[in-house]
Amino acid sequence: MTGIAVKSEANNNAHMAKDGSLLFNTKTGRMCETLREPVNVLKSLSEKATNKQYRFQRLYRNLYNPEFYFLAYKNISQSQGSMTAGVDGKSLDGMSESRINALIESLKDFSYQPNPARRVYIDKKNSTKKRPLGIPSTEDKLVQEIVRMILESIYEPAFSKSSHGFRSNRSCHTALQQIQNQFTGVTWFVEGDIHACFDSFDHHIMVDILRERIADENFLALVWKMLNAGYMEQWHYHCSYSGTPQGSGASPILANIYLSKMDGFAEQLKDSFDKGESQDSLAYQRAASKLCYIRRKNRRYWSEWGEQERKEALKLQKEAQAKLHSIPSKKTCNQNFKRLLYCRYADDFLVGVIGSYEDARKIKEDFRIFLETTLHLEMSDTKTKITHGRDKARFLGYDITTSKRPALMYDSKNQLRKTQTGTVKLYAPKDKWQGKLLEYGVLDIRYDADGREIWKSRHRGSMIHKTDVEIVSQVNAEIRGMYNYYSIANNATVIKNFAFIMEYSMYKTFGLKYRKNVYKIQGKYRHKGIFTVPYTTKAGLKYCEFYHDGFKRKKSACGFDPDLLPAYVKYDNPNYLRTRIKNGVCELCGDIIKDIRMHHVKSLKSIKADSEWNKLMLAKRRKTLAVCPDCYAMITNS
Repeated sequence: MTGIAVKSEANNNAHMAKDGSLLFNTKTGRMCETLREPVNVLKSLSEKATNKQYRFQRLYRNLYNPEFYFLAYKNISQSQGSMTAGVDGKSLDGMSESRINALIESLKDFSYQPNPARRVYIDKKNSTKKRPLGIPSTEDKLVQEIVRMILESIYEPAFSKSSHGFRSNRSCHTALQQIQNQFTGVTWFVEGDIHACFDSFDHHIMVDILRERIADENFLALVWKMLNAGYMEQWHYHCSYSGTPQGSGASPILANIYLSKMDGFAEQLKDSFDKGESQDSLAYQRAASKLCYIRRKNRRYWSEWGEQERKEALKLQKEAQAKLHSIPSKKTCNQNFKRLLYCRYADDFLVGVIGSYEDARKIKEDFRIFLETTLHLEMSDTKTKITHGRDKARFLGYDITTSKRPALMYDSKNQLRKTQTGTVKLYAPKDKWQGKLLEYGVLDIRYDADGREIWKSRHRGSMIHKTDVEIVSQVNAEIRGMYNYYSIANNATVIKNFAFIMEYSMYKTFGLKYRKNVYKIQGKYRHKGIFTVPYTTKAGLKYCEFYHDGFKRKKSACGFDPDLLPAYVKYDNPNYLRTRIKNGVCELCGDIIKDIRMHHVKSLKSIKADSEWNKLMLAKRRKTLAVCPDCYAMITNS
């Protein structure tokens, strides 16, 4: 009996080493020294995730592995908001191995309790309203990042190809390109919008969805704590009974897991809705047969005919060809052919229907019922619309429509056909880039006597205190940002109008700064037809040129192929932050000490060369400095 028990114990230890991050001795109740690399653990989880029947166990033990925290530390340190303190007043500044070990101990004895997020409000895009944002404490950010990596490894391989939000190697452009490639021939669009989606997630449903694939109640309890941590606003605590906290590192993956149920419902609805095959029009087939007969006849008797007979034959052939091109090649009213197409980005989704209006209305109602009954979400009545394919549906800031262009173009077989009919067209809406000009304050709209708009550029007084290079660089960034987003639009060249107003606004800003008119400013800075600003660096004289790369439409704005598997290569890079902490050498005084702390700053621009440590950071061009406790106390107290 003893031998069987020992063998069973050894098997348990081996199993934990395979699934967990470290070895656990069930006899002593302690962790062994052998740790698994987080990347290997994540890859192992991702491989098992391909089996949809597999339920994951012992996930919580990964939170005992310090290597996971060093990886999470590296990831969050690259974020711009990493130095923003939470309600506890702590930031990444002062991160150390002892701080990580203390966090691990609180997770081991289950005393860990996430702090409420510090709520702030940011401007909402294209709206006067504010968007609430929760800022977690640094320790909570580390735990959330580890949870995010684990959940991403488990769920990413199983997510739908139609889901594009908050996913690696996916973006708004991949969603739009899916629509352009797959929604051909759509007769109706259903523009879906979920009311207050991220604030309405039911926590019980969320945990139940996770429990379908995760059999570790300790890990689920940790997720429950994160969801119910609440937030602090004006030093008053508020409970969070629903939703995922916006600002949390784990919120995007949790939102995708929750909405993946809607993706699955869309696939089921598609399987039941789709029927039949696209059929050629009978009139088109007859016209094509007649044209083919005339062409064969002309080729056969061409050498025997005289000039007049040849003219009559060519006339008949052109008439037959014109008739063929005037007839749709496919049945336009084919009741036996129906298709449903679906695409989602975050909480916005677009459904394409090849069918009748009643079909589109029923599909909209089916989505509404599913969201209300299964996910306890409410579909917005005002924003959820049914739009005809000829009209423009709004999705991700683009106007989407199906082309009815009758123009003839040569296909792959070098035959004239209506190749553009039914294809999806993406357009950059005027109100979007016009609204951005108004937001920047560079556009003044006036009206003439006939009520027509007259556009004039305006200077930006808020920029005159900046250097010449900063002004040109900022304007270039704003133009490139607008163009990059709308570069796949069929009318991408309209962004030149946006750039024109921005350009002359820049001229007027320079004129206000130097008290000169636009013509003198252009004469001073224009070089070889390009507005150029010189500036001096340590390497010598350099030049900053105004944007002049054009606004040609791009077929693809993505430099990658969408991949369903997480990109672990980003975790494989050397973790210099971990190495510097582990080395135990103070980079300021040179002392060798175990308790090394990392000093962080937001940016190198904010550093002044007024101290020894600042000079050292500027010389190394690093925003971090590994120091001993004494040096850290000297830095923080200065």
